[in-house]
Amino acid sequence: MERHEVSRPGVMERVREFVKDVRSESAKVSWPTRRELRDSTIVVIVTVIIVTAFVGVVDRVLTLGVGLLFR
Repeated sequence: MERHEVSRPGVMERVREFVKDVRSESAKVSWPTRRELRDSTIVVIVTVIIVTAFVGVVDRVLTLGVGLLFR
């Protein structure tokens, strides 16, 4: 039986190809404007504050409930 060797590109060739692909894909990205970035950041911060407050209230209520239950 004959074995056929498949030639693979070297490490440097694969790195060059990777960098070329990254540059190509980066050019396709639709980057947000400064205003869009600011607005999105505000939405994230407000959402985190609301969820944190909700989890804190639920934690406090459950703590008090369990405290009363096992008194």
